[in-house]
Amino acid sequence: MPYQNVYLIGLTGNIACGKSTVVAMLRELGAHVIDADRVTHDLQQPGEAVYAQIVAAFGSGILSAPGGPIDRRTLGAIVFNDPAALRQLEQIVHPAVRARIRGWLEAVATDYARQPATAHPTVAVIDAIKLLEAGWKPLCDAIWVVSCPPEQQLARLITTRGMSEDEARMRIAAQPPQAEKIAQASVVIDNSGTIDQTRAQVAAAWQAIA
Repeated sequence: MPYQNVYLIGLTGNIACGKSTVVAMLRELGAHVIDADRVTHDLQQPGEAVYAQIVAAFGSGILSAPGGPIDRRTLGAIVFNDPAALRQLEQIVHPAVRARIRGWLEAVATDYARQPATAHPTVAVIDAIKLLEAGWKPLCDAIWVVSCPPEQQLARLITTRGMSEDEARMRIAAQPPQAEKIAQASVVIDNSGTIDQTRAQVAAAWQAIA
């Protein structure tokens, strides 16, 4: 445990595989959770250094209005069609996200240290689609990967996020194959079945935490 008395789960999985479903279940079980996508979104708000760097790199055409918020869909259309642009964006965003998450982990560990002595560590979860690519694995006590078949990813993106089939396929194709994440997993949650089946897998993995 790199952070004393904090059992750190790195939770990942490709787009529309159901990470949010598993995160909600872990919260119910008492885990502290940070959403790397939410951190990224916060860092991209006007006034943040990351915002200024992204606008400098990709131009004011990505803004919803002059000086206003970044239109994430416009930016996504650029970077998901251009691997070099995606790498450039990640080089801007990842270090800042990493620093923000490290600060949160330190706060969780500090808060735990103030609590009455207990036999069990507190559980923290980093929810990040780019968890492995961003280098979090060495700091994690376990890597949980949420998976489902590609046809389910496609259907979910179309029905729940309002994407066209072409846009959904582009988003799926822009990510590394699920198999690459599963190969590094301590726990694989198969989210292709019912909610109760997913919940049972989460509960079993939770019970196995020492």
